[in-house]
Amino acid sequence: MTGIKNRLMAIINKLFPISRQKGPAYAWIGAFLLCLLVVLLNINSNPNVKISDNFEVGKVADQDVIAEKTITYIDENATRLKMEAQERLVPAVFWYSKEVSEELESRWSDFLVLAETHSPESSSGAAFRQDIHSKFPDLFDLANDDALDLLYNSEEKELILSSCTLMLKAILGSGIYLVPDTGLENLNQEMLELIRKSDTRFEQERVTFWNIVTPESIPRAIQASIVARSFPQRLSAIAIGIMSPFLRENVFYSPEDTERRISEARARTEPVTHTIERGKRIIRQGFVVTEGEMTELRALKLTAQVNELSMSFACLLFLIMLFCLLSFFSGKRTFGRDLTDRETYLVCALSALYIAGSVLCRNMPHGSMPASVVIPTALVIILPSILIHPRLAFMLAMALPLGAFFTGSFDTPSYIFALVSGIVAAYSLQGAEKRMDLVKAGFVIAAANIAAMTAVLLWQRSPAVVFPTSLFWAAFNGVASGMLVLGLLPLLENALNAATSFRLIELSDLNAPILRRLFTVAPGTYSHSIMVASLAEAACQEIGANYLLARVGAYYHDLGKMENPEYFVENQTGGNPHDDMSPRLSATVIRSHVKLGVEKARQLRLPKEVIDIISEHHGNSVITWFYSKALQQEDQKKAAITEEDFRYPGVPPCSRESAVVMLADMAEAAVRTLDKPTAPKIEKYIQELIEKKVEHGQLNQTELTFRNIETIKNAFVLVLAGYYHTRIEYPKITLPSDVKEVSEA
Repeated sequence: MTGIKNRLMAIINKLFPISRQKGPAYAWIGAFLLCLLVVLLNINSNPNVKISDNFEVGKVADQDVIAEKTITYIDENATRLKMEAQERLVPAVFWYSKEVSEELESRWSDFLVLAETHSPESSSGAAFRQDIHSKFPDLFDLANDDALDLLYNSEEKELILSSCTLMLKAILGSGIYLVPDTGLENLNQEMLELIRKSDTRFEQERVTFWNIVTPESIPRAIQASIVARSFPQRLSAIAIGIMSPFLRENVFYSPEDTERRISEARARTEPVTHTIERGKRIIRQGFVVTEGEMTELRALKLTAQVNELSMSFACLLFLIMLFCLLSFFSGKRTFGRDLTDRETYLVCALSALYIAGSVLCRNMPHGSMPASVVIPTALVIILPSILIHPRLAFMLAMALPLGAFFTGSFDTPSYIFALVSGIVAAYSLQGAEKRMDLVKAGFVIAAANIAAMTAVLLWQRSPAVVFPTSLFWAAFNGVASGMLVLGLLPLLENALNAATSFRLIELSDLNAPILRRLFTVAPGTYSHSIMVASLAEAACQEIGANYLLARVGAYYHDLGKMENPEYFVENQTGGNPHDDMSPRLSATVIRSHVKLGVEKARQLRLPKEVIDIISEHHGNSVITWFYSKALQQEDQKKAAITEEDFRYPGVPPCSRESAVVMLADMAEAAVRTLDKPTAPKIEKYIQELIEKKVEHGQLNQTELTFRNIETIKNAFVLVLAGYYHTRIEYPKITLPSDVKEVSEA
């Protein structure tokens, strides 16, 4: 049992990785329960359920009862009468017995043989009768002796026997029916169904009751056959006497098949339904309640109760599926990383507020407009699009209106309007860098809303008079969503500490206090950071990465150097303090700037993505200069030297932006050491450095391809070659004594 439980939990954790953390899991559960509670309370508030039970036929009603919606109900009494009528059309089923017919024909053949062997010339009439009685004791009695004597003495015996043979086969072929005395009263009184079984198939035919032959009507059937075949009437007495013993029932009633036909008829019978239109006054206060009104009232109450239970269960299933879908796709499957706890809380809150709000707003007056026009769908979608990722917003834009539709909050027009508004909102802010772009996005969404509303109104064939109002509120929905985002976004950016494009633009301001302090304390590091930012931004633009994030990460990646700026070569103007330090201590000071930078970034509440770049911009690479120096001193100091003592404390980059900043930092610092750098020299040097990073596994956790790396290198070379270009040397010119100044081009 424990093994099964462990395997089940492993499957759940694999499908829903977010459930490994209690906080996010509880957030999803809480959002689900909130929506479920609101939906169930709204269903239970249905006025149809609260109809009074004090109504009786023949009494005066003490209140009005009005149908809140159109319902269709089954009239049980009328349906029962209709079903009984259909049953009366079902014919009784009879089976033709081929075995009985063959047995009777065989015995008739035996009779023919006896009849042909006796004649006045060979035997007496008494002997003929005695022989027949002994051969067929159960068929012939004294009543048949007259017919036997007539046959014996007839000069046309051969013609009589052949004619009787034809008639017997015809009558047996048509069938002699054994009709039960009871059981057919409620069936078709005119027709019956005869089933014949052949070797390969079943044959069915309808036969009228007045055409069938029963044991009582055998003489009449023989007489009719004689007339139909134009046989002489004198044949009648002989034929009836000798044929009747051989004509027995060979068609039998089948109650099982008949009941099956009745069941099929019941199944085919459509129930009798009546429709109660919305707004119909079923019971009028002060009037006597009639039987018909009471029937409609019972149908109204029954429908309301059934709808309540079925809708409650359906909404439960739909909400389970919706939140499973949201939790399943909120993470790596959608945009390559797991949500943070705060991001999960935001998605849960927006989802719960949207579903619950749509349920509460569906009863608000909105005229002929879709119910979703009063819900800012675009607002709910834009926030995760900016704060988390457009792909997640697109997933929410597809799922949330669908959830509102399945819980009964949205009808089809409302769903279409919300879907269009949400999808446009998900991608309306791509490339936005200014907060004013939110207002522009609001107008884009408004235009999409107007188009969706126009299509919905045309589809509903709404009158022209409703178009102006509906289109105005559709446009207002989009513009208001953009305005609300403008007000809510700074609060959510601060709460989530999100690296939105707007926040990154603000952080990239070089007049920020921390960057001005960096310029003052460590001007060389500041200049280095600006150059790294230019390299990283150019490379990210080429490979399609987030260049804003790379630029900001480059600006702040060396914040830790402010604590000890003189220990870093770019800030040194005089002596080098490392000349008087051991390599191990120097490495400790150098690598400490990563940890100090991360701490400083957390104090400044920089976004996590920027902090990741700071902690990863050296990866876990080795400080080779001091490691080599330590190895050279090993023999003298007899100390054990390990790479771990000279390795940076970070981890290799996990994002493309972090990897680009690492490479840009390495390239800019390395090119400074070149004497008279040229483009070919820069390219060759950078290529060697990048290959070492790849060889040491510093790029293994990123999504960079070899083509991306080549593109990054080319972008670095282009920027660095332009920055370090060599100016031509002008020849010295001896100036005339009267020339004071020469201008250079």
